[in-house]
Amino acid sequence: MKYLDHLEEWIIASLMAAATLIIFVAVIHRYAASMNIPVVQDWLLTLNFTWAQELTIIMFVWMAKFGAAYGVRTGIHVGVDVLINRLEEKIRARFIIFGLLAGALFTSIVCALGAYFIWENGAHHAFLSVTGSPFGDVPEGPTTPDLEWPTWMVYSAIPLGTGLMCFRFLQVLSNFLKTGELPHHDHGHVDGLEDDKPQVDVDVYSLDDNLHMHDLKHKMLGEEQPK
Repeated sequence: MKYLDHLEEWIIASLMAAATLIIFVAVIHRYAASMNIPVVQDWLLTLNFTWAQELTIIMFVWMAKFGAAYGVRTGIHVGVDVLINRLEEKIRARFIIFGLLAGALFTSIVCALGAYFIWENGAHHAFLSVTGSPFGDVPEGPTTPDLEWPTWMVYSAIPLGTGLMCFRFLQVLSNFLKTGELPHHDHGHVDGLEDDKPQVDVDVYSLDDNLHMHDLKHKMLGEEQPK
């Protein structure tokens, strides 16, 4: 479970890094191939990067699907809860539980429909091919225009991403039933930075001996200010 808690970040970061690299190389190739450089231009023109745009689009689709699951886990999805937050604690908890169950139900339905869709559009044929079974009248399924990949591989983002999203709804529900807390994302927080906060009674703009601003680091540690 420890590794699963950061699954979305790993997938999104990997896809984003790969997409950025592919776009960068494709743009450099486009401009370099237009330069009249003997031998080099001929070699660059033999390289085909027409697939780069299609692949990056696929990557961004996958990022969006797994990003939705990340949003559920961290509580960054937009929600209108003005009325719910004004209700009594018990009634509010019931609405929250209902909302989480509804989200889990909806995403489970989308996951099941998505899995059925890719199964009927090539995944079944691929499974029979791997197992060495006869194909019968099972269609091979369409492919993408540039990469010529089976489209069921691309559309697998739907059942995989939505299935993970359903799991996150149930995970948040389980944690809410145990602790009564929901995930909350602090947009001002940056991972890796110290969480120490200055004392309330410290005026960060005041000067010591009319020369230097308060040394907050030493004040918080209880050390004397340098004279």
